[in-house]
Amino acid sequence: MKHHVLYSFRRCPYAMRARMALAYSKVPYEHREILLRDRPQTLYDLSPKGTVPVLQLDNGSVHDESVDIMKWALEKNDPDQWYKYNLEHQDRLVTRNDEIFKRRLDRYKYHIRYPERSFEEHRTDVSEILNEYNALLDSGSYMFGETICFTDIALMPFVRQCAHVDLDWFNTNFPGLAEWLNNLKGAELFKSIMPKYDLWVEGEMGTLVTWA
Repeated sequence: MKHHVLYSFRRCPYAMRARMALAYSKVPYEHREILLRDRPQTLYDLSPKGTVPVLQLDNGSVHDESVDIMKWALEKNDPDQWYKYNLEHQDRLVTRNDEIFKRRLDRYKYHIRYPERSFEEHRTDVSEILNEYNALLDSGSYMFGETICFTDIALMPFVRQCAHVDLDWFNTNFPGLAEWLNNLKGAELFKSIMPKYDLWVEGEMGTLVTWA
């Protein structure tokens, strides 16, 4: 029997959000855990850019962008209507996160690699967008009200990564966002996608992931 196959790296924020969407939609798949410093040739054969996540469907077609994987999963099963309302606004926020915030986050987290600006300047850059996210939570527990949506899951791994650079600073300056992040980190959905898998060996079966 053929399965969908997901190539993933546990700590990659793009892979995290794809795994959360697959878990929420209860899509079973074969999990193939890889090391980014030792990527298998099979990954490049499926997607020449060699990044994760990559989802190979049981019909052979490939999705190699995390947002595409999320939307594919939600098309199959979206019981809580994560991606039914405010679609244009949701897409704009996620695009801004991926195109602007991620770049600033990398420079903040790895500031030693970017000495042309000070650590404080890199922190100011991420703060601008963190403040926008924090303001969205003034009117609800999540980005678009009182229920989780696509945007919350798409942004969460990146905000988590940013927060962990200096957690005390993050919690002090963005209390609403800190509460939002803690709620999502403590949820069963996130816990369910964070077990440690053995590294996949080329030519062997990965770990079959199913949902109750």
